[in-house]
Amino acid sequence: MTEPQIAVGILSGKEIEFSFPIKFISSVGTEISGTQKAIYQNGKIRWQEKEYDELSFTPQQGTHTFFELKNVTIGINFHWERKEVQKFKGELKIIIEGEQLTAINVISIEEYLTSVISSEMSATASLELLKAHAVISRSWLLNKLRIENDKLKNTMPSNSAANSQFSILNSQFIKWYDHEAHKNFDVCADDHCQRYQGITRASTPQAIEAVSATRGEVLMYKGAICDARFSKCCGGAFEEFQNCWENVKHPYLIRQRDSKTEKQLPDLTIETEADKWIRTSPVAFCNTQDKKILSQVLNNYDQETADFYRWKVSYSQQELSELIHQRSGIDFGQIIDLIPVERGTSGRLVRLKIVGTLRTLIIGKELEIRRTLSTSHLYSSAFVVDKEYGDELPSRFILTGAGWGHGVGLCQIGAAVMGEQGYKYEEILSHYYPGSTLEKQYK
Repeated sequence: MTEPQIAVGILSGKEIEFSFPIKFISSVGTEISGTQKAIYQNGKIRWQEKEYDELSFTPQQGTHTFFELKNVTIGINFHWERKEVQKFKGELKIIIEGEQLTAINVISIEEYLTSVISSEMSATASLELLKAHAVISRSWLLNKLRIENDKLKNTMPSNSAANSQFSILNSQFIKWYDHEAHKNFDVCADDHCQRYQGITRASTPQAIEAVSATRGEVLMYKGAICDARFSKCCGGAFEEFQNCWENVKHPYLIRQRDSKTEKQLPDLTIETEADKWIRTSPVAFCNTQDKKILSQVLNNYDQETADFYRWKVSYSQQELSELIHQRSGIDFGQIIDLIPVERGTSGRLVRLKIVGTLRTLIIGKELEIRRTLSTSHLYSSAFVVDKEYGDELPSRFILTGAGWGHGVGLCQIGAAVMGEQGYKYEEILSHYYPGSTLEKQYK
């Protein structure tokens, strides 16, 4: 196997502004430099007074250059969402999707990974953490490309519905989100897939070394590349894959405590155990307030959030009822209760019953719960609910929670602590993906 190239979707819109600091070659054979604009018009790409079905721009051979894209949104729908000018190596493609344009960056996997581990966390993170992240990012991507290639070989239709599968049955709305929604490129550049910001964030020699030292290495389980998921903070216990996405159990993504010293993990699928776990602060690798470690894992905008391991959110009756109505599109009336129905192995809610004066409905899975109970995304679905009463109905709901993200696979903060404590990347990977092995796919 040779090193693949991948197509990364960066941004979409009616207009795309881009620039080339030195000459690129367009797909129509012209040399281009400076600031450019492409506009969606009548089903075509309008650029330099002409219309096209697709455009591409490649750097001249032997030049180490980049292109810039304006108004790239990062952290879409999250609390840190903002727009940036971003720089990218490789080729720029502009295509039509629906009634707008999409900008795509075509780049080699190893160049992509150098950016990903610098974008997902600070490039000043420890070398062992960066190596571990390079391996899991490469594994996740190659696993995804293999699945897509298998679909093409079998002439199966693209399973775009897997991004948004749901069922409504017996007053339940169960929905999960995955990475199969992109038809015209391999991955997107935001947290929906892996955070990729080109060369906008400086890649330190250490980040480059981490990718180079693990070149071609992936996690394997019984002859298949692992679907190596990761999140910011597991909250002290690993979640299992099937509790967040499709009902498929991966033996390397299993229930476990995020600790080497404390092995015992309560059964957090039991409500009383989950309640106790979430309200306390058990020993775990990711249970840290060390600003040095957090700054290694988190970019500046991630550090705007102070609480990762345990957190609290409070809503008044009016705030919560309006929020749920706005986010779900369903008018529950005033909210009477939020009742846990099913929890996963980390205490994360898989199904939650919302009881209102007008309607009662069970929702899930974890990301749907997080989206419904926040203007962006609740930090995690591992939470317990306390209510304050004024009259007959609750006047306030207090959510006490654990962790940040889905909690499946590698816990970035926990892995950072392991790196600081002297664990090698192989040990970090075997902790978060038990039973997996390291193999090189290409040189």
